[in-house]
Amino acid sequence: MTADITTGLELRSIIKSSGELEISLQQVNIPAPGADEIVVRIEAAPINPSDLGLLLGAADPATAKVTGSGASAFVTAKVAEANLKAMGGRLDESMAVGNEGAGTVVKAGSSPEAQALLGKTVAAIGGAMYAQYRVIKAKEVLPLPDGTTAEEGASCFVNPLTSLGMTETMKREGHKALVHTAAASNLGQMLNKICQKDGIDLVNIVRSEAQEKILRDIGAKYVVNTTAPSFFDDLVAALEATGATIAFDATGGGKLQGQILHAMEAAALKAMKVYSRYGSTTHKQVYVYGRLEPRPIELSPPGMAWGMGGWLLFPFLQKIGKDDAAKLRARVVAELKTTFASHYTKTISLQGVLDLDNLRAYAKRATGEKYLINPNLPG
Repeated sequence: MTADITTGLELRSIIKSSGELEISLQQVNIPAPGADEIVVRIEAAPINPSDLGLLLGAADPATAKVTGSGASAFVTAKVAEANLKAMGGRLDESMAVGNEGAGTVVKAGSSPEAQALLGKTVAAIGGAMYAQYRVIKAKEVLPLPDGTTAEEGASCFVNPLTSLGMTETMKREGHKALVHTAAASNLGQMLNKICQKDGIDLVNIVRSEAQEKILRDIGAKYVVNTTAPSFFDDLVAALEATGATIAFDATGGGKLQGQILHAMEAAALKAMKVYSRYGSTTHKQVYVYGRLEPRPIELSPPGMAWGMGGWLLFPFLQKIGKDDAAKLRARVVAELKTTFASHYTKTISLQGVLDLDNLRAYAKRATGEKYLINPNLPG
């Protein structure tokens, strides 16, 4: 039934040096799998914030327009000249999109490892997942337990491993509790479930009462709202109660990172018995792992014992090594339908990605709204 699969549709994104984004579907060749490779029919692939960085780049969704229809349609949008420099590494290069996904193995190479996966539902990561078919090495996929659907396994890499990576980083760097911003997201909800299960105190920072409710409804104890007049005092009180000295920030711009460091310092100073003009000696760390807010970071740090840097999942996994990374993946599989369950607002086809109503919805990155692509869903 699958022997004649030689081509399939794939979503591509290009930013031209003229300042125009173009998103289109292209018919690509599906090569026969090598001995240690498999062909996966992709049936579910989430749109994560990290995917939007490649899919849309620095283009303004408000300027998007569609030309053509069906599989021949393409979207164009304008990229401001001021933002083109940041896109320099990808200008005029057509790029495949989609970090992770899941589906059925429809072809397999001759190796025993590949043959054992034939007909199985697997999850995969590695790019180009917004495509009907993906050729990938058998050792690079994660076989899903029997009875697990592609939709249930589609988001089992990026958000679950990122949230586990946060608590693992916390432990490895000698902290006892942590802070998370944009905390009502899918990832934030997973992190709450992990912390509750593992007995870790977590301070959640959100920006609305609706987001507060989302987290309190799943048992979050410490939730502070940036829009509340008492935000800073509330944050200091939560940091005093938890002793959190490490934060993971998804916003990546503005003043929030500095506010967190100052609140950590205020909490640390309250615990000091002897005054020091250099501030507390308690090290305070903020890691930026997302860029929901495109503005530059505005930072006036407190005292001398602080640090700020970037944090990304894949360098972290490489740093901890294959064995420890495998333990994290095993936990994800074991808790896929509980701790690491993802919920989606809407499932769309590849053609649906090009629909302007859909595009403007998923481009908002709104809390509680997560889109799923089924590349083999009819347009």
